[in-house]
Amino acid sequence: MNNTREVEVVVIGAGQAGLAGAYHLRRSGFEPDRDFVVLDHSPAPGGAWQFRWPSLTYGKVHGMHALPGMELTDADPARPSAEVIGAYFDRYERTFDLRVRRPVDVRAVREGPGGRLLVETSDGVWSTRALINATGTWDRPFWPRYPGQETFRGRQLHTAQYPGPEEFAGQRVVVVGGGASGTQHLLEIASHAAATTWVTRRPPVFREGPFDEEAGRAAVALVEERVRQGLPPRSVVSVTGLPLNDAIRQGIEDGVLDRQPMFDRISPTGVDWADGRHVDADVIVWATGFRAAIDHLAPLRLRSPGGGIRMEGTRAAADPRVHLVGYGPSASTIGANRAGRAAVRDIRRLLEREPAAA
Repeated sequence: MNNTREVEVVVIGAGQAGLAGAYHLRRSGFEPDRDFVVLDHSPAPGGAWQFRWPSLTYGKVHGMHALPGMELTDADPARPSAEVIGAYFDRYERTFDLRVRRPVDVRAVREGPGGRLLVETSDGVWSTRALINATGTWDRPFWPRYPGQETFRGRQLHTAQYPGPEEFAGQRVVVVGGGASGTQHLLEIASHAAATTWVTRRPPVFREGPFDEEAGRAAVALVEERVRQGLPPRSVVSVTGLPLNDAIRQGIEDGVLDRQPMFDRISPTGVDWADGRHVDADVIVWATGFRAAIDHLAPLRLRSPGGGIRMEGTRAAADPRVHLVGYGPSASTIGANRAGRAAVRDIRRLLEREPAAA
């Protein structure tokens, strides 16, 4: 452990949640490299946004909220969101001198000596008194399993690998998933593909009218209740429904957003239902969401019997040194900002209450 470096706080992840936490640490008097470090495994600034497909332009992004302390202004809505937000995050890191270290892979977080945590990384070991985990979900795409899946002779890909609509020209495409990504993929692919089929486990819920602050608070409260009980979080979007905008209305009218119930099995040439119906397919796109990327926290045994990490605010109930920002109710851009501030406030109280060992 001679090469172990000590800090007060380690921030894992430099997406919206991690940068919000780092900003509030800076505002609270913590110095980067001396008091805290931000570790990010991505090759460049931008969080998960840098991996989004080129056809997801900034104008199509749903509910992107500015980072604390710096607005995102004059963004070209026709420019790819990966470029717009990547450049914005880069400017943000430099403006507030957050000194993000990348690419650094965090492999495990373990109990260390003297009540500290050891963060084991591809760039050595950090010893810390508190942790802000802001690793999001992009690295853990969820792939459902269906009978016959391995026999399919076509291509299967997840939203995380979606290349844009042009690659599906002339193909028969099945899109699985009733969230925002699934509907966006369908609306893009339909004009290029030979045919599209949309399947979801549950009928999609479309939301009429504006999504005001009261509705937002109610949605977040539902997700928050799950993590308080130690259940795996659902996304905020899963309880808000899909906004019924002009593009969605047009898709319904054109028959592109004609939802079918979930198929029962996959065959070499397509998908099958128990009633004997079959749809030929060249490609299956799994727009089935993501799970929290928290496997590196496994040595701390934070999971509850319900399968999730029981939370009290942003703090893991089982370990007050560990804060999860961008997890569950804070897995939105505005939620991540607020959670970053709340986590830092809590961490300051913790560190003041338990002075560092001499």
